[in-house]
Amino acid sequence: MPVSDHDLTQAWRQVLTLSKLEPGQTVTVLTGAATHPQTLRTAQMAATAMGAIVNRLDLPPVNADKALSRDALAYLGTTPLTGNPAAIAALKASDLVLDLMTLLFSPEQHEILSGGTKILLAVEPPEVLVRLVPTEGDRTRVKAATARLARAREMHITSDAGTDLRCALGEFPAISEYGFVDEPGRWDHWPSGFVLTWPDEGGTNGRIVLDRGDILLPMKSYVQAPIDITVGKGYVTRIEGGLDAELLSDYMASFNDPEAYAMSHIGWGLQPRARWSTLAMYDREATIGMDARAFEGNFLCSFGPNNEAGGSRTTACHIDIPVRHCTVRLDGEAVVEQGKLLDHEYQQERQEQQEQQRDARGAIHA
Repeated sequence: MPVSDHDLTQAWRQVLTLSKLEPGQTVTVLTGAATHPQTLRTAQMAATAMGAIVNRLDLPPVNADKALSRDALAYLGTTPLTGNPAAIAALKASDLVLDLMTLLFSPEQHEILSGGTKILLAVEPPEVLVRLVPTEGDRTRVKAATARLARAREMHITSDAGTDLRCALGEFPAISEYGFVDEPGRWDHWPSGFVLTWPDEGGTNGRIVLDRGDILLPMKSYVQAPIDITVGKGYVTRIEGGLDAELLSDYMASFNDPEAYAMSHIGWGLQPRARWSTLAMYDREATIGMDARAFEGNFLCSFGPNNEAGGSRTTACHIDIPVRHCTVRLDGEAVVEQGKLLDHEYQQERQEQQEQQRDARGAIHA
């Protein structure tokens, strides 16, 4: 169902409050050709109502001669900020940037964040934003998982489909994505709800076997038949299978870049309100697939760049793969068991909250 301006404005107010927006601060809304007009309209209304000084910076699209689709994540080359010092200066002078354009994996973004400006990306359809508006509880859960991941020195991922992958850890930090920006210099994505890191360079070996129902992004397609991916010393060395494997191979080969085959981030989904099935309900150009990335218990692996974590790899190819039914172990201890999260304290707390809500509803009806 579509959402009203009122509902989306209220969602923005919640996110901006969690992001500690204060009266008198400067908010710049970054927009492009694909920005959703309702998201833009309600973002401006919410920020203005909270006393912010609101500006809009609209930039033209780039990379049209190279990208294989309209998806902003299908080609991570230059950005509209590349060679545009005036635009960069405006964003650096802001307390908060609301990115409704998709500015990712770029040195310009790092430059803006380094000055203390906060950046919040929000490009999913309005109804997805409202359904997955973040909460303080999301932050608590994700931060707990991040602390556990930060201590680990190996991630071992297995599945009944045949996945058996070992990733050495420690070279790069663990990253939290919970949907709002509550610290200076923080970047986040509404919606989200997952934890990730990057394996040590050259430290990933084994197999990733994608089974029917796993998801390829930015293709935004459900795998129909198994894809067997071999990884050695941090790089994909072989992709085997049927049509889906051929499509994945051809897409990666189109970048003509050996770094496209490198392991990028790895982690797992923690968002109980995100759904694996949602991608089937949208036109491919309407969404970038955040439900798929965040749904609870998926193993999210990626190929391509690592410059978001401080690495030097800036390949234009970036592929995210949410994989179902995996077991994820950190230094031998399972944190996800066949696609089910094992953060028992959170699960118990959520069950108690649901029981209290049922009791309250029952009391009202009585």
